[in-house]
Amino acid sequence: MEDRLQTFEQVIQYQFNNKELLAQALTHTSYANEKKGNKSTHNERLEFLGDAVLEIIISEYLFFNYSKLSEGELTKFRAKIVCEPALAYMAKKINLGDFLYLGKGEMLSGGKERPSILSDAFEAVIGAVYLDGGLRKAKSVVKKILLENLDEYGIKNLFTDYKTELQEIIQSKSNIPLKYGIIREEGPAHNKTFVAAVSHKDQIIGSGSGKNKKEAEQNAAKDALKSLG
Repeated sequence: MEDRLQTFEQVIQYQFNNKELLAQALTHTSYANEKKGNKSTHNERLEFLGDAVLEIIISEYLFFNYSKLSEGELTKFRAKIVCEPALAYMAKKINLGDFLYLGKGEMLSGGKERPSILSDAFEAVIGAVYLDGGLRKAKSVVKKILLENLDEYGIKNLFTDYKTELQEIIQSKSNIPLKYGIIREEGPAHNKTFVAAVSHKDQIIGSGSGKNKKEAEQNAAKDALKSLG
């Protein structure tokens, strides 16, 4: 365990004074449940704290770096940055899944690549850094992992809301609303894949899959946008 923690500290460029905080941040509930005899602690409480810490750091960053944006636009951009797909994307950039402690079942079902697990763990790590080193250190880690990538890729390109884009295009040409639906589910109950379709005027214009219904609908809208050019 010690080697894994030290390697991850090098990745995020922060050395913990309390290694137990980092170990907790990287421990999923599935692992903790399997190791009850070892009194393992999972990362859900740190995730709760990290969510709040991220929100204040991102809010401050946007406030000072995007002075021309309105309150509504700032809120929208912040939501894009701290949403599950965006945080999971950043977690994958630092290979966070390789450092997580997962239960055997979760590991076998691809848990280390699951967006919900990665985004939650990302928040937990930020919460752990905040408790260990304070807000200044948490800002430093968030800047290196998250904000520097925002500067590189741009906020709008970090996570595109394909459903909203498609709706705006269709509404400019027609008053008939889009309809989304799950057309089938694949895989075992613990690791399902949902397949969604989006239709307009009773014609399917796009389809897509995802690990949850929202992701499947976003990918269906993305597919429809490609078809529309």
